[in-house]
Amino acid sequence: MSRWLVFALVLTASCSWPDGLRSRVRIMTPHEQYAQSLQRAGLDSTVLGRDWLTASDSALRAPLMLTLPFREAGAYSRGEARAVAFGFTLARGRQVEVVLQHEGLPARLFVDLFRQTADSAGRVHEATATRDSAGVLRIVHESDDSATYLLRLQPELLRDGRFELTVRSGPSLAFPVQGGTNRWVQSLFGVPRDAGRRRHEGIDIFAARGTPVVASVDGVVESTRSNELGGLVVWLRDPERGLSLYYAHLDAHAVREGARVRRGDTLGFVGNTGNARTTKPHLHFGVYARGEGAIDPYPWVRFSEGEMSAIVADRTSLGAQVVAVTQPAVVRRRPGFRADSIRSVSKAESLQVVGVNGGWYRVQLPSGEAGYIAARTVGH
Repeated sequence: MSRWLVFALVLTASCSWPDGLRSRVRIMTPHEQYAQSLQRAGLDSTVLGRDWLTASDSALRAPLMLTLPFREAGAYSRGEARAVAFGFTLARGRQVEVVLQHEGLPARLFVDLFRQTADSAGRVHEATATRDSAGVLRIVHESDDSATYLLRLQPELLRDGRFELTVRSGPSLAFPVQGGTNRWVQSLFGVPRDAGRRRHEGIDIFAARGTPVVASVDGVVESTRSNELGGLVVWLRDPERGLSLYYAHLDAHAVREGARVRRGDTLGFVGNTGNARTTKPHLHFGVYARGEGAIDPYPWVRFSEGEMSAIVADRTSLGAQVVAVTQPAVVRRRPGFRADSIRSVSKAESLQVVGVNGGWYRVQLPSGEAGYIAARTVGH
């Protein structure tokens, strides 16, 4: 586990710690506490206990890859000690939301979100899990750099249960023009300006003159002073992330310097002041990180465009033994991706269905490997 930095664990009750103490004390995760309880009870010397501890690490070494957004129904059995890890990438400025609806409570299903890191001595971070009245649990985590993440699911021993998992990504900041869409962004970060003498340090969002320009975060208005390039501008400080947000070419201001604003509050209105006098009305939106200067704002505000796939394969096959019935039948690390093939399976080979994703089954091979196979290629 030295290559992974744990970020979040949910589906178990969390303790309440004072913030100052939390920053100084290494708090064991619920998964680690459970592993330690197995060892204290001597169960790590039993076959089932050893299998559970081994599965924790082996799942991280052979993750199944996700394309977000992702939905899967899954099942686990009391007679097995398994874990599964799903891998995905997240760009800086994006946030991931993990939602899990679980059947079989009060059994514990440990859910851990890890970030890949070259620093094996990295400290543990913890996201906040919330549970609603229906028992649905969530992790919401914002990525502060572009990274690969692993999401590991592992139930406690000797339990049966089913779950539905969804994972989706979205912007960390609110879109800065009211009612805007991705199509309104028509000039991107880094493109040349002034015959190549400078680069574009933001994105341009085109909209009708007078459209409200809104705060992308809760923050403090640092400045509303005009300048030659930006015309009427607003600088908004984001104390939580150490960012300064720059809104330029406004037609008019709606806030004053020093004002505290909430996400969605109106800061001004779309215009074409400054060096944009000869262009159509638009907002120039920039993001500046402390110690770095201008960074690409688009990932921070881009709406997600992918649709969540419906589960069309037969859910009643969850937990069932199936056999390949057509050739070729191929088990893949990612549904539908030919380059992610694990291996072919024979017509008579028995597979156990442990998940259903779109038109694919997540199956367990006799060797212990896991992967996805097209549901149309197998039968009971």
